[in-house]
Order: sequence, then structure tokens, then C-alpha cells
Amino acid sequence: MSNAATRVTGQDHIWSVTEHLEDILATVRPLEPIELHLLDAQGCVLVEDVTVPVSLPPFDNSSMDGYAVRVADVSGASEEFPAVLTVVGDVAAGQAAQPAVGPGQAARIMTGAPLPPGAETVVPVEWTDGGLGAGPVSGMRAHSAAPEGSYGRVHVYRPAEARAHVRAKGSDVKAGERALEAGAVLGPPQIALLAAIGRATVRVRPRPRVVVLSTGSELVQPGEKLDDGQIYDSNSFALTAAARDAGAIAYRVGAVADDADTLRATIEDQLIRADLIVTTGGVSVGAYDVVKEALSYVGDEDEAGSGIEFRKLAMQPGKPQGFGSIGPDHTPLLALPGNPVSSYVSFELFVRPAIRTLMGLADVHRPTARAVLGTGKALSSPAAKRQFLRGRYDAEAGTVTPVGGAGSHLIAALAHADALIVVPEDTTSVEPGAEVEVILLG
Repeated sequence: MSNAATRVTGQDHIWSVTEHLEDILATVRPLEPIELHLLDAQGCVLVEDVTVPVSLPPFDNSSMDGYAVRVADVSGASEEFPAVLTVVGDVAAGQAAQPAVGPGQAARIMTGAPLPPGAETVVPVEWTDGGLGAGPVSGMRAHSAAPEGSYGRVHVYRPAEARAHVRAKGSDVKAGERALEAGAVLGPPQIALLAAIGRATVRVRPRPRVVVLSTGSELVQPGEKLDDGQIYDSNSFALTAAARDAGAIAYRVGAVADDADTLRATIEDQLIRADLIVTTGGVSVGAYDVVKEALSYVGDEDEAGSGIEFRKLAMQPGKPQGFGSIGPDHTPLLALPGNPVSSYVSFELFVRPAIRTLMGLADVHRPTARAVLGTGKALSSPAAKRQFLRGRYDAEAGTVTPVGGAGSHLIAALAHADALIVVPEDTTSVEPGAEVEVILLG
């Protein structure tokens, strides 16, 4: 299970946040690439450079509805002395054959249609009488209602420079150029570009499948009635949403009661659809911490050193953590504490980077910034522990303000925080006005 075996271990060993994350990232490997259809590849990471087989646009075309003409024929045109040209036909988008435009002639042209032979520029229809002989018009009548617009004469009231309102062949991208680089995340613009250059499929690393389950006999699903001693299960909803936000395909499993056999069976059932399993709750030192009971001695029979290891980390919130691999495919499993804020902070620090690693991204971490602590009192932190406090970050002012105080149980504060304030292990107090590191969650 990673290079953890080379570190000093033991029941009383306290691991640093950095050590724990390094072990996770040393074990998790990017998923194998597959070929997917474009829409199925949304959110995936490209594994190869994509070059352009045909230029975009593939031909000179009009960017306006108007008339394709020769420059000399409209030179000096004005409303008092319009240029009068003979219309030789229409050029519509998708039309294969175009009429040639000779001296004193014009072809009525639609947006996106190829520039016909002989034409040098396009005058918008608003600069003409539209062939009606009654002064400037605001548009063309539909061809089906007025087919006579494709012939006759047109008055042009303004001159046009060469290649005005013409999108040149290859002005977007040229054949042979690189359209997308390996490592790009495929969003709507990237998928649009792939479709525009004729790619029906693309080779990517698939979005990882993450199974999230919470543990605890006290947990009740939202919408159901609470009895004495029960609380609603928020962790599985929060972490499933967080996994999807990180780029994964996430599946939420209902809360599992505090029974080791039931938990083991549930996890085994979920392995078939999991690239990563995340549990929450049951990892501390209590008599009913079922995750530790169920998984402490579960390993992969054919891989020495595999299994789940439970640790104490020098951090607050989130001291108890578990990590390892499970099942015949050595599926990574991260066991997080059950406190809602501890669980969410642990996800940001450990699970999100693991998901981004599975995706094959080069940078798996949230962006960070330096900010001035804007609060009326000092922040206190336990000695020898890295603390992560919820905060509101003001990028314009360069300040961060704590939200909800230092209590790790304040789940309501998460809804109003967009950053985590990092208090290092060697700092027990941070005064207002001091510079701190913040992890940006937005």
C-alpha cells in the first residue's frame, strides 16, 4: 500500500498532513485511457494531442447576410449615388455550386455561405435596398416567400473594402495545427472544437467512479422522521457532491449501520463499480468505530502490504484517517472521520487530489493564495497540529475572515465559507493583520 512501509509507524505515531497525502498520491494511479464518443468524454482528460485535419473554416465564407460583389463595382457608392448591380443568383450555406460574379454583378449571399468565384467582398444587406428599389432595408425576405430576390437589380449605398465581412479559410485554425494538447479537460468549447474538425471520438482517461458511503446507526436519510438520538446523514450527500465537483462520477450509498459484517459486505458489493471508495465515520478510537473494526485486517491476498491502515494525523479537524486498497483490483479506499466538517476538510485535503490523480491531471491541488487575516481577535491553534479553519476570502482586498469560529463541529459555517485558512503546525496563535495561506474552495 504505497511507500508507507518505509516510514516510522506504530499505534502512537502521529503522521503529518504532507506524509499522509504523499502516501495516497504514491499509490493512486491515473486510470487507463479509453476511446469515447464526444459527449461521453465531457469532463475527461485528453491523453493525446489533437491536430486539425481540415482548416476552419474550410473555405472563405460570408460573416453577414448581404451581397457578394467586386470592390471596384461599389467604390464611391452612396445613398445619393448608389451602385446598381445585376443580381445573378443566391449563395446559401451548404450550397455546392455558386454563381460566378462578374463586373457589374452581385450574388445574394447568406451568413456562412462560400464566397462565390469572382467576388472580392461582401456588403451587408442593410447597406442595400434588398432589390426592392425603395431605400435601405433591414433584412431579406424569406426565399420561399419572395424567390424574385435572387435576381433583378440591387442598389448598394456604401462602398466596401476588399474581403470585408469575409471569414478567411483557416482563420480559426489551419490544417496541421494543434487543436488541443494532451492534458486538456474536455468542456463544451473543447468538444465543440473536436466536432468542428470532424472528430467523432477521442482518447481520454475516463472520469473516475467514486462510491461514497457513511456509517453510523444514528444516521437517518433526509425526509424521514427523526427519533431520539438520531441525526440526518449529511456526509454522504456532501462528499458525493464534492466528488462530482472534482470531476468524478459519484455514487452515494445509504448510511450503513454500525455492524462490521454489514459494512464489509456493502463495500464488497460496491467494488464492481468503484475506482475509489470513500467512507465517513467509524475511524476513531471508540468501541463502535465500525470502519476500523471491519477493515483493519482486510487486505489483498495477492499483494503484500495491502489493506487499510488507520492513522492519527497532526491536523485539526480530521485527526483520525484511514487509507489503503481493497479487493481483487486493489481499489483505493479512503476512510474519513464522521464529523461533518472534519469529513469535508479531509475530502479537500486527501480525496480530491486522489480523484484528480485518477483523472490524469497534472495539477491535482486546489489553488492557494496569501491573504491578510481580517478579524478582531487572534486565531489560536493547538501546538504541533496544522489547523484548517473555514473562511471568506476577499480577492480584491486580499483579506480572509474566519467563518464560524474554530469549532470543527460547525457544519453551518461550511455553507458560508469559500476558503480554508491554514495555520501551520509551528504556530499556536495568528494575530489580526498577519499574512496566512488560504486554500481556495470556489
